Amino acid sequence: MAGLGKVQSVAVYGIEAYMLEIEVYVAKGQLPSTVVIGLPDAAVKECRDRVKAALKNCGYKFPLKNITINLAPADRKKEGPLFELPIATGVLIATSQIKTDKVHEYGIIGELALDGRVRKVNGCLPMAKRCKEAGLAGLILPADNAPEAAIMKDIDIIPVKTLTDAVGFLTDELSISPFSVNLDDIFNSSSHYEVDFADVKGQEHVKRALTVAAAGNHNVLMIGPPGSGKTMLTQRLPSIMPKLTLEEALETTMIYSTTGLLDSDQSLIATRPFRSPHHTISTAGLVGGGSTPHPGEVSLTHHGVLFLDELPEFNRKTLEVLRQPLETDKITISRATSSVTFPAEIMLVGAMNPCPCGYHTDPKKECHCTPRQIQNYISKISGPLLDRIDIHVEVPSVQYKDLTSTSTSESSEEIRGKITEARNIQLERFKGLKYTTNSRMSAKQIKNHCLLDNQSEELLHQAMTELGISARAYNKILKVSRTIADLDNSNNVRIEHLSEAIQYRSLDRTMWK
Repeated sequence: MAGLGKVQSVAVYGIEAYMLEIEVYVAKGQLPSTVVIGLPDAAVKECRDRVKAALKNCGYKFPLKNITINLAPADRKKEGPLFELPIATGVLIATSQIKTDKVHEYGIIGELALDGRVRKVNGCLPMAKRCKEAGLAGLILPADNAPEAAIMKDIDIIPVKTLTDAVGFLTDELSISPFSVNLDDIFNSSSHYEVDFADVKGQEHVKRALTVAAAGNHNVLMIGPPGSGKTMLTQRLPSIMPKLTLEEALETTMIYSTTGLLDSDQSLIATRPFRSPHHTISTAGLVGGGSTPHPGEVSLTHHGVLFLDELPEFNRKTLEVLRQPLETDKITISRATSSVTFPAEIMLVGAMNPCPCGYHTDPKKECHCTPRQIQNYISKISGPLLDRIDIHVEVPSVQYKDLTSTSTSESSEEIRGKITEARNIQLERFKGLKYTTNSRMSAKQIKNHCLLDNQSEELLHQAMTELGISARAYNKILKVSRTIADLDNSNNVRIEHLSEAIQYRSLDRTMWK
């Protein structure tokens, strides 16, 4: 006699989850067979043997009949082993080994071990969110995933360790309390940085430049010899940026959840991400991709800092794909049948040597590079990408007196307070608009908010004509000037604000041309 079992499950495409119905049809046939349909990948097809072993080792029967397993909707490719627990449940229902009405109230996900244990899977947080949106009572999932999924409020998270646990819960033979966490406590305890700006000796003008960059969310390029502290400074940049809101933390955590990058003891990312990929990274690794698109480093940096050290060594074509996310705060991966959009609201920080040998600006070490070699090295960074970087700052070698100094510098918390005040000014300024920081100002907004007096106009004219500053730097200087004025709590852009902004255009000066 034929039987049909239906189970609700959920899957992830890109970083968005969607509901899935798993149908298991069992019927007599001349030879036993098990077929999985609905665009399964190799990992999904392999579930047949794992489900069979898990059922037998948990004391259930695996039917020696024709079994058809349909994963609907059938037009989306299914990846990974997370459908094994719901498939096993569907087999038990279709063969009348269990009877349950609760199965329609819950989503079910989980990978099965051969002995029936339920193993951890990726993407549980967006899955829990989707089940909540679909009106389900809860989500049955591996116990190891429960702390992550329980971040989503107003949905029951049912942790199971074995197939037997899941069956017992569905048939009311076993009582399992929903897993719960205190979201506020987790958020507060996780929002601590291990590094601090007070650790950095010297480099006060670079710290100031990074403070300005963080206040207006400006992209930065640091130029300096090896060992001058470019990496150390950038690693501490997230610690002075405004704290993540709970909504931003959830957005970032969902991305890490789908890629399996959440630590086992971490259920929420409450600090701004810092990512530093090697210069050999591929285009897909940087912005995302694959036959079924997955997030790249740009999206993993969402709401954080993307640090590209040795910027000229990156593949030029790979760097060019950064132009879209730097302008739109998102990256779109298109395929023949569909397209996926990943969030990518990032602050880009690049670091490079001033020349191939690294010592062009170092007063203590001789540079052996020719002017042509230096120019060729600088020109590895394309004009369009350089046009999206607001601040260029030179990072000199650290002096011995600075390294041995016992004086204390401003802490990250102190700097963050100033930056948060400047960001609040910008939030009020751009209320109702898509962007909230000075770095995203349009030409119209620049005219409205970056008015200069006659003295400042003369200074900007002189900088462009005598110092060789390019025309494309004009708007960048005005944006940075507005941010410096916000840090100074000034309604108007004054000449000292403009003068400081001009200093942050190193690569536009004649000495680099």
